[in-house]
Amino acid sequence: MSAPAEAAVPPPRLTSARVLRIALPIVLSNATVPLIGIVDTGVVGQLGDAAPIGAVGLGAVILTSFYWIFGFLRMGTTGLVAQARGAGDSAEVAALLSRALLIGGAAGAFFILAQLPLFALAFRIAPASPEVEALARDYMAIRIWSAPALIAIYGVNGWLIAQERTGAVFWLQLWMNGLNIALDLLFVLGLGWGVQGVAAATFVAEWSGLALGLWLCRAAFAHGAWRDRARVLDGARLRHMAQVNADILIRSVLVQATFTGFVFWGAGMGDVRLAANQVLMQFLQVTAFALDGFAFAAEALVGQAMGARAPLVLRRAALLSSGWALAASALLALGFAVLGPGVIDLMTTAPEVREAARAFLPWMVAAPLVGLAAWMLDGVFIGATRSRDMRNMMIVSAAIYFVAAWPLMAVFGNHGLWAALMLSFVARGVTLALRYPALERAAGPA
Repeated sequence: MSAPAEAAVPPPRLTSARVLRIALPIVLSNATVPLIGIVDTGVVGQLGDAAPIGAVGLGAVILTSFYWIFGFLRMGTTGLVAQARGAGDSAEVAALLSRALLIGGAAGAFFILAQLPLFALAFRIAPASPEVEALARDYMAIRIWSAPALIAIYGVNGWLIAQERTGAVFWLQLWMNGLNIALDLLFVLGLGWGVQGVAAATFVAEWSGLALGLWLCRAAFAHGAWRDRARVLDGARLRHMAQVNADILIRSVLVQATFTGFVFWGAGMGDVRLAANQVLMQFLQVTAFALDGFAFAAEALVGQAMGARAPLVLRRAALLSSGWALAASALLALGFAVLGPGVIDLMTTAPEVREAARAFLPWMVAAPLVGLAAWMLDGVFIGATRSRDMRNMMIVSAAIYFVAAWPLMAVFGNHGLWAALMLSFVARGVTLALRYPALERAAGPA
C-alpha cells in the first residue's frame, strides 16, 4: 500500500527567498567545477614532461564526451520528480530515483564492457603521439570503472534539485571535488603514481560521491515504492521517461553541434581568431554557470506547479525565477564590460590575441541578456517535461543558425560568426516563448 500522499504545491509559498535558496547553491557548486581540471593539470605538470599533461587532458575530454550523452538523465529526472512531488505522489518520487539509478548503472556497465572499441574509435578520431595515447589509455582504463557511479549521480542530482535540495547538491559536489583534489596530491605528488594516480583519485571520488548522494536521498529509501518492481519497471512510466530523455538528448546534441560548428568555423579564420574566440568562450561558460542556478529553480518550481495542476503558480514560478536571472544577467554584462579587458589580459599574454579578444568583447557583454530567454525557458520546459517542444524548437533554432552563419561570416568575418551564435540564442528564446502558452494550458484551467 502506498504511503499517504504528500501535500501538494503551492505551500511553501513562492517567494524570492525560495528562488534564491534553490539558485545560489547551484551557482556556488558550479564555481567548483573548473578546479578539478586546474588541479589535475597542475599535479601532472609537476612531473616535468608534456606527455602526462596531454594524456590527462585528452583522456578526460574523451570520457566526458562519452558520459555527456547521458546528461539528459539529470534534466529528465528533475522534471519528472518535480511533477510527482507537486501532485503529492510520494511513491512515484521514490520510484523515479530507482529508475534513474538503474539507467545510470546500465549506462555505466555498457561503457565498461565496450571500452576497448570505444577507446579505439576515440583515438582514431583524435589521434595523439604514441606516448600520449599510451598514457591516456592507462588513465581511461582506470576511470571507466567509475562510469556507473558518475552517470547515476546525474540522476541523484536531478532528484535532489526537483525537491529544492540544491544545498545537498552543493555539498555533494564539494565533497567529490575536494576529495579528488586531496587524492590527486597524495597519489601523484606523494606516492608518485603519475597519470594513473590522477585517474585513481577521480575513481575514488566518483564512487564515494555516489555513496554520499544515496545517503542524501535516504528519504526515498524509507518509502517502499523504491523497491516496488511493478511500479519501478512499469512499462508506461518507463516509456514516458524514455521519450522525455530522448527528446532532451536530441536537443542537447543540437546545442553541442551549434558550439562545435562555431569552433570549427573559427579555426578557419586563423590561429589568432581561434585563440580569441576560445578566450571569450570562457565568458560564456561563466554566464551559463551563473544562470544555471535560476534555470534549475525554474525546473523545480515549474515542475511542482505542473504536477499540482496550478497554471497561475507555474506562471509566477517562471516569472520570479526569470526576474532574478535578469538581474544576474545585467550584473554579468556590466562586469564583462568593466572587467573584461583585464580578464582577457590575465588569460593570454599574446598581444595579437589580446587585441582580437577585446575587439569581440562587446558580444560577451551582450550574451547574458541576449541568451537569457533561451536559458530560462529551457528550465521552464524541462520542469514541465515539455521535451518535445524543446526538441522541435531547437531543430528550428539550429537550422536558423547554420543557414545564417555562412552569409554573416562572408560579410562580417568573425563578427558575423558571433552574430550567428547570438541569433541562435534569440531563436531558441523566441520559439520557446511561442510555445509557452500551450505549456501553461497543459497545466490545467486557471
